[in-house]
Amino acid sequence: MTHLSRVQLLITVFVGGLVSLALELAAARLLAPAFGTTELVWSAIIGLILLYFSAGYALGGRWADRAPHPVALYTILVAAGAGIACIPLAARPLLSAAARGMRLLNLGMIIGPFVLVLLLFAAPITLLACVSPFAIRLTVKEVAKSGGAAGQIAGISTLGSFIGAFLPNLVLIPNLGTRRTFLLLALLALATGLWGLWYARRRRFWRLSWTLLLVGGLFALSPDAVKPQPGLIHEEESTYNLIQVLADASGRRYLLLNEGQGVHSVYTPPEAYRREGAELALLTGGPWDYYLIAPYFNPPPHGPSQIRDLLVLGLAAGTTPAQFTEVYGPLPMDGVEIDPAIVEVGRRYFGMTMPNLRVHYADGRAYLAQTDRRYSVVAIDAYQLPYIPWHLATVEFFTAVHDSLRDDGVVAINVGHIPGLDGSPADWRLVDTIAATMGQAFASVHVIEIPGSFNTLVVATVQPTEPENLAANLPALEDPRLRLLARRAQEQLRQPEPATRIFTDDRAPVEQLTHALILRYVLGLP
Repeated sequence: MTHLSRVQLLITVFVGGLVSLALELAAARLLAPAFGTTELVWSAIIGLILLYFSAGYALGGRWADRAPHPVALYTILVAAGAGIACIPLAARPLLSAAARGMRLLNLGMIIGPFVLVLLLFAAPITLLACVSPFAIRLTVKEVAKSGGAAGQIAGISTLGSFIGAFLPNLVLIPNLGTRRTFLLLALLALATGLWGLWYARRRRFWRLSWTLLLVGGLFALSPDAVKPQPGLIHEEESTYNLIQVLADASGRRYLLLNEGQGVHSVYTPPEAYRREGAELALLTGGPWDYYLIAPYFNPPPHGPSQIRDLLVLGLAAGTTPAQFTEVYGPLPMDGVEIDPAIVEVGRRYFGMTMPNLRVHYADGRAYLAQTDRRYSVVAIDAYQLPYIPWHLATVEFFTAVHDSLRDDGVVAINVGHIPGLDGSPADWRLVDTIAATMGQAFASVHVIEIPGSFNTLVVATVQPTEPENLAANLPALEDPRLRLLARRAQEQLRQPEPATRIFTDDRAPVEQLTHALILRYVLGLP
């Protein structure tokens, strides 16, 4: 093999490794709008793709022994590129069906498309996995040098995979979108395959060159919305999420992420709740409202003047800071959000331009480890079934939250529960486990059920408190919204049951518990 062809072969191996791992990352983003990004989804993607790699390595080795020619290798790469280009096109109707299944909680409509979409990756990933063993076979001329050749090929392929691990989520998807990311990866595989065929067999190059033109044309087409739905006014793909903004007939806006099972922020135009007689329009009917009255579990007299500052972990588009600013005035506020694109959406579509709000782009737990500030209220809205970051649900995390609070401070966290069906009792296991875990760090814990929803607000206080304090603090609440919410919360208080487990950094099977809850609900089990 000439020096030039050896370099060409190493470039081919590098591209094969890059595209292979980039596809794995892109697969998760393709599935996220319908299925989310839970550990179960990631495990299924990684597990099946590893199976495809295993099949490809075995197939590639046997294929190379039977046809040890560059033309076979580069034809395989062209076929892999064509298969990659088909994935986003074939997956779209399947993902639309799965999204309907998620809205209806229909297990068949969820699992069927999930399996079929993952099967779309079987052919291109298997073909890409053939590249390395094929390259080893073409490189090795002497048995005595086979170890070095295999090591070099494996090293170059892994280097390509290293680049592919960062490319999709950090560069391609935020700038091009998921569909064009797949098509760009397809173009890279096709171009490399055709480049090899130009030298290996010119006739086959001309026979297959149309694939590059076709995929290039598809790439040039403007993509439609990833997940069209009524009222959609904005959609974008960030490093972390598929972000959608919806508006209803009244002008109220809603922030949806990924599969859109939960609303992450609500925005009411200020003119709607500042009109005479429209004070209650600020309220959303969701869990955000109840953060406003969490401090009043403190012993009386405890009024609005004693609330001095706010920290929001899971800022999203700023519903909680907007409500606190409207009710309590321009309190100093810190909002922590890991996704900068969501913050920009909040500023553009949700009026999140309060001068008293400082935004920090960080993970909530990392922020707590870095700050020495103390707050009156910490509002945590980083939970949304089935998304519960386990590291934000442990004794160690809640101890860090406790240390960030003033002596009369409170933390409030939105936790999901599963309502009962046909008279059966609701499933409170997750709420009770979180409450018990918080009880390891806080003096008292209270639970407010949000009617007509899967939401529950769990409130913990630094000092010992009683549920009756809500009623005792009512005289200090002049704002009609606070009085209304406090009365509602009194009616919706629930005593948490003792939990059989406590989440710690060492052992926090959060998703195992949430999946059990959701499966029970989907199957209609008592």
